[in-house]
Formats: sequence, structure tokens, C-alpha cells
Amino acid sequence: MSAQPVSGVDTQPEGLRHTLLEDVFGLLSGAFVVSLGVYLLKTVEAVTGGTAGLALLLSYSSGWPFGLLFFGINLPFFVLAVKQKGWSFAVRTLISIGLVSGFAFLHPVLMPNLVIEPVYAVLVGNLLAGIGMLMVFRHRASLGGLNTLALLAQDKFGWRAGWVQLSTDAVIIAAALAVVPPANVALSVAGAVVLNIVLALNHRPDRYLGY
Repeated sequence: MSAQPVSGVDTQPEGLRHTLLEDVFGLLSGAFVVSLGVYLLKTVEAVTGGTAGLALLLSYSSGWPFGLLFFGINLPFFVLAVKQKGWSFAVRTLISIGLVSGFAFLHPVLMPNLVIEPVYAVLVGNLLAGIGMLMVFRHRASLGGLNTLALLAQDKFGWRAGWVQLSTDAVIIAAALAVVPPANVALSVAGAVVLNIVLALNHRPDRYLGY
């Protein structure tokens, strides 16, 4: 079976493409699951990789809302997505980013003062984030930033998106030592490994059709 990279251009036979309704529900569901995972991380002051991890770090140090920071950090990458992946992919990605940012404001309102065991929060939070990202990827979108770069590397060089992102995540999590306690950073490392293993083992365009 030949490789079928995620791109901004529909290359799948008509019967394998997602319908508009499937895309809408897929992006909504994926963004919601990712935002819930990030909320679990935020409740225990943990971090993760990618622009979500960077937004969490800035949120802890500045007090600004995660949703606002996440959206702002990802805006420059929208230009890259347009140039490299096309308008369809870029618009879907911008919508997904906006949804995650919006849902990030919802969880603290509906689940205020959430108390959760840190190890459980970090592992489950990253697991949810990975599952949600897979859902977004399946519908020809990403969550911007380093996700877009990881997908571009996979398309152009055949590198697994999960492994590419794991290397960049290591740098971001190491920087967390300046913001959060070392124990939280150690937990975050374990969580990031979980997230990227989920992506590396499951995001295989050469195996899965129906974008």
C-alpha cells in the first residue's frame, strides 16, 4: 500500500473522504479531548511539549489564560501552514486551534477547584491530548505550531510525526525547570513520552485511509 500523507489537497477516492459533517464533528471532538487533557495538566502545574507546553509555561509565569496564549502563539504558524499545506489544511488547523482555546475557558467554569492525583493527571492528560490530536490529524488538520512542523517532516522526509515532536518537546520541557518544580518536570517528561508514543504508533498514513 502506498503512503497517503495528510495534506491540504484531497487525494483520496471519493468514497474514502470524510463528509463535511464528519469533519465538523471530528474537529470538535478532537479539540475538546485535547483541551480536557491540557486542563488536567494545568490543575497540577505540569507541562507538555509543543505550543501547548509553551502556552502552559507562559500561563504559569504570567498568569495569563492558557487559551489566549495558545491561540496567539500559534498564529505565526498559520502562515507556514498556508504556504506549505494549502488553505484547506490551514483553515481547518486555525479552527481546531480556536476550538481548543475556547474549550480551555470552559473546563475551569464547569469543573472548578478540580483535585486530582498528579501522576494520574499527567499520564491521563497526555493520553487524552494524544488521542485528540489523532482525531484532528484524521480530518486533515493539526493543532498548529510544532504539530504542523512534525507533519511537514513526515510528509517530506518520511519521519514519524510522533518522533519528530518528541525531540522538540524535550527542549520545551527542559525549559520548564525555570518555571515549575523539578518533580513536576519529571512527571511531564513521562507524560510527553506517553503522548508521543500514542502518535508514533497510531498516526500512520501508509496504513490508514479516509481523510
